[in-house]
Amino acid sequence: MTEYTASEYVRGRVVTPTKVIADGVVVVRAETIEWVGAAVDAAAAGWPGAPDPVEHPVTVLPGLVDIHTHGGGGASYPDATTPQEALIAVREHRAHGTTTLVASLVTAAPDTLRQRVSVLTALAEAGEIAGIHLEGPFVSTVRCGAQDPALIQAPDADLTRELAVLARGYLVTMTIAPELPGVDGEGGVVDALIGAGALPSFGHTDASWQRTADALADARTRLAATPGRRSGRVTVTHLFNGMRPLTHRDPGPIPVFLAAAARGEAVIEMIADGTHVAPELVQSIFSLVGADNIALVTDAMAAAGMPDGAYRLGSQDVTVADGVARLTHGGAIAGGTAHLLDIVRTTVAGGVPLEDAVRAAATTPAAVLGDDRIGALEAGRRADVVLTDDDLRVLSVRRAGTVVVP
Repeated sequence: MTEYTASEYVRGRVVTPTKVIADGVVVVRAETIEWVGAAVDAAAAGWPGAPDPVEHPVTVLPGLVDIHTHGGGGASYPDATTPQEALIAVREHRAHGTTTLVASLVTAAPDTLRQRVSVLTALAEAGEIAGIHLEGPFVSTVRCGAQDPALIQAPDADLTRELAVLARGYLVTMTIAPELPGVDGEGGVVDALIGAGALPSFGHTDASWQRTADALADARTRLAATPGRRSGRVTVTHLFNGMRPLTHRDPGPIPVFLAAAARGEAVIEMIADGTHVAPELVQSIFSLVGADNIALVTDAMAAAGMPDGAYRLGSQDVTVADGVARLTHGGAIAGGTAHLLDIVRTTVAGGVPLEDAVRAAATTPAAVLGDDRIGALEAGRRADVVLTDDDLRVLSVRRAGTVVVP
């Protein structure tokens, strides 16, 4: 790995949160971005000496931020018993442009969750991951997807607090079904999460429209009353997947989530890999709620970056065929196999503007984390810089100014 101590200029098609600069410059010094702007303005802004344009300019992106990923490179966070094993997956995604990620667990027995949280906390304290996401175990058995229904349990605020203590401040989100007794209200799981500095993420749910609206209102009120909160917005775990579908006489939770996102009151995750959600629907959701309210996620499992074959996701056997992961027994989709940059590419190909897709894959999820040091090519932010070709395929990756690829 190479570290830079003098100011360095990167020139190319620069993607900021609001626009694409066709011929732009990013100035990096050590761990920090010092300036971003059009190449023609660099000298006047006090940055002379920018490199000459090249015939085939690179595309310059911020390091991507994935807040829902279960593994990659053959390693699975729900199955990792040591930090070193989990780090394999972190490095797989980092090499493909994801410089910040949250490691996600799946529904498991309490003792297993305690052990896996401790493993991931060690990685978080070492600065390798941004935090932990618990997908379950307080979810719907009707909409469990690849969550093991035998290990789903009734909401338990005490267990929630215990896991948060083990996470030492690095518990970011927990997926919960809002219809379950003990989720909302005083002393419920939502209350315990917010009190511990984490966010409720509603998903894997069979909730009605009204139940969903009530739970969102409860969470919003509790977040507003909590000083120093990570974010003022709840999240929604992979919209459409693992939840009651929208129909015109039984609307269920989806329109409630969409309306909340459109009002800026929630951030909805989408696995826009072309398998979980159709690209044309992804484009429609961007038009409805805007990139500031969408976090593109991978939901990646161990097979990300790996060939088809047999894998594990927690207690479940998974078979990957033609790049699609499904439970070996039952056939439910069992996470993704794409990297986040692949999802950006698919989203753009589906008609979403590049700056919007990148904002949803970097800036918005950084806001979920409550971390304004990352997630955008802006002066003062951490020097997480990804260079790609015109097809959005990685050429190089820097994290905090350090080149990790090539």
